[in-house]
Amino acid sequence: MAYGILIVSHVPEIATGLPKLLKQVAADISITYAGGTDDNDIGTSMEKISHALEENTADNILAFYDLGSSRMNLDMAIEFSDKTVNVYDTALVESSYVAASLLQAGVDLPAVEEQLKPLKVKGDE
Repeated sequence: MAYGILIVSHVPEIATGLPKLLKQVAADISITYAGGTDDNDIGTSMEKISHALEENTADNILAFYDLGSSRMNLDMAIEFSDKTVNVYDTALVESSYVAASLLQAGVDLPAVEEQLKPLKVKGDE
């Protein structure tokens, strides 16, 4: 089963820069991104996220985001997608890097998720 990665950030430069880093360790993994509002200001866009989801060549996506409102738009975009999307409440840079490198190495999803657990961002749970 092929997995892809989706990066969602409030900052367009983070959204475009992080995949450059990930491609260094995961050249064969489909990595797409959405950053900023429709006007490329700070924020997120459900339309940009939806486009990035559909642009990803994988049917199973691991999605990483930077702030809470990114999650809200990501969740809405997922509702309109036919893809299977797993969303991770983890440190954006570190966890997407871990996931990309492990997926490139052929590690299965449960093992990837186990490695992401220590990178979870603590909430009000």
